[in-house]
Amino acid sequence: MICIRLATSFVVALVAVVSPAQAADREQQRSQYRRALEAVARESGDAWKRHAIDLADYPLLPYVELGVLERGKTPPSTTAVEAFLARWPDSLVARNLREKTLRRLANAGDWATFRRLWQDSGSLELKCAWQRARIDAGEKPDYAQDIAALWMQPRATPALCEPLFAWARTSGGLTDAEVWARIEAAAAAANPETVAMIGTRLDAPGKAAADRVAATVRDPASVLANAAAWPDTPRNRDALSFGFMRLARRDSATAETRWAALGAKFQWDPAQKYRILNAIAVYRSTGYEDDALARLKALPIEAADDASREWHVRVALATGDWNETLAALEAMSEAQRADARWRYLRARMLDKLGRKDEAGALFAEVAREANFHGFLAADWIGADYSICADVFAADRNTEKRLLAQPDLARAFEFHALGQLDNARREWDFAMTKLEPADRRLAADIAYRKDWYDRAVFLLSASPTTQRHYEQRFPLAMKPHVTREARSAGIDPAWSYAIIRAESAWMTDARSHADAYGLMQLLPSVAKEVAQRAQLPYHKPGDLFDPAYNVQLGTRFLAQMAGQYSGSPWLASAAYNAGSAPVKRWLAARGGLEPDFFIETIPYKETREYVARVLAFSVIYDWRLNASVVPLAARLPKIGQPYQSPKHDAQRKRVSCAVADRLP
Repeated sequence: MICIRLATSFVVALVAVVSPAQAADREQQRSQYRRALEAVARESGDAWKRHAIDLADYPLLPYVELGVLERGKTPPSTTAVEAFLARWPDSLVARNLREKTLRRLANAGDWATFRRLWQDSGSLELKCAWQRARIDAGEKPDYAQDIAALWMQPRATPALCEPLFAWARTSGGLTDAEVWARIEAAAAAANPETVAMIGTRLDAPGKAAADRVAATVRDPASVLANAAAWPDTPRNRDALSFGFMRLARRDSATAETRWAALGAKFQWDPAQKYRILNAIAVYRSTGYEDDALARLKALPIEAADDASREWHVRVALATGDWNETLAALEAMSEAQRADARWRYLRARMLDKLGRKDEAGALFAEVAREANFHGFLAADWIGADYSICADVFAADRNTEKRLLAQPDLARAFEFHALGQLDNARREWDFAMTKLEPADRRLAADIAYRKDWYDRAVFLLSASPTTQRHYEQRFPLAMKPHVTREARSAGIDPAWSYAIIRAESAWMTDARSHADAYGLMQLLPSVAKEVAQRAQLPYHKPGDLFDPAYNVQLGTRFLAQMAGQYSGSPWLASAAYNAGSAPVKRWLAARGGLEPDFFIETIPYKETREYVARVLAFSVIYDWRLNASVVPLAARLPKIGQPYQSPKHDAQRKRVSCAVADRLP
């Protein structure tokens, strides 16, 4: 293994003799960087140096040096690690090496060296290890200040934390009350294995009680079916209440039956009883069961929460009871009533009940917002859409400074190389060091470098930056997207909206459901679409090609729309949730008006997805055409045929209201 000092001294010498003006051009450096990495991996000794001769000012040089440091079968010496940390201070690559070394030292129990290398970390296991190092040095951490936050995790904690918790238990800080607080948090998060693990810290009766909680969360139907013989203790009642919450989510009818059998057999405290009644009422509502509205109305005020209040509105709306819907809206919390969704629905109820003046005033207020409900409100009163756009002021000096910032330079270089995971890691690290104004400008630079997702995520995160529509809604690949959309017979604005909602322009996006690329296509779907369109399909990784993904994705969108008489809003729902759930919802509530139907979609993700896609369609229509097809025109009634807007479609103006709010 080469000592890092040799590598470092070599590079320092390069810096002394190679000025930026003399450095090779960037493409040449990239080629040399790749060859240097290959030499580090495949060749011995100093062979890599001949490829690094022009890399002195190359942003990714520390990754070459790290490869030199870590090659070989044994970990680098602490001396070599410290030399590297000194060479690349306050860099991501140094932080990662430091934390990797700290984990190794903690596992070896080398607390003296651990303390010497320690820097505060966001890692839970290293925070635990730091407290253990303090204990080894004779210090006594304070439980409330130093350990409580590490302990109170709803999921299993790292192995490095367990000795710390054992110390806290024996030293008296980690009391039975603290153990049960975490058991309850884990039970509420439906983590039975964590509950059982935590319970091992209790005495035998306590462990048995914790095991009952774990069993109830793991298999609530079986446990609740046999719980009538349980002793009526506070811990048992807690276990059963968590079981009812879990069972209500899975099978509200069975939960209701079990409650009828057990409700009078135990002396429930108010918190336990309200927890159960709320869960049964809410999950009866998500299935729109016949007794849902009665259960919601019967909930004690103390048992209600934001979820139950929202579902009260939806269930009443689904029944067409406008008075009950309005009453449910007015019973919402102050924070809920401020949301555009519920203000819009309140205006709709007022209109339904003939209170036109009140409805009009509320529609006008909501219409100032650039979101789904704001656009709908504007359509109801015939107002322009309110979209206020900001532009970045040119600041060449600040931009030059940011481009020279080492972490950001590494992020942009990784992006140029197509190493997007590394690029995002360096970007996130760089953002922690920048002031808000610099982060905003960095997002604009990323946008101009075609790294769209960084701009989308950063500028969408804060109300102070959401007016940067050009960066938040990029018209990337415009000729290709518009051509493929029109070829498939769908609106390009809708295609753009799906891309933006699905991936935020992350070309390498891959979901937990194994959907790929810009339009998040499942491989099985992509293969079927390709076969129907007589296009080639080889492997899922091909879907990371943006042009190919859009080509298949637009065709799949057209297929989905064809199942729903062309309706883009129903097709969007099916694109997100699948056709089978949409079929069930249509069978149950197909007579509702489109905006009411969308609000009664049982799946939160799909409900919000449809609203988001439709709002994005309006914004992209404006970006493409300066005026927009009204959102109401994109919401055909269920069963009504719909065609993509033609060039002569009726359009409406976009202006900037003074008090606009954004999505």
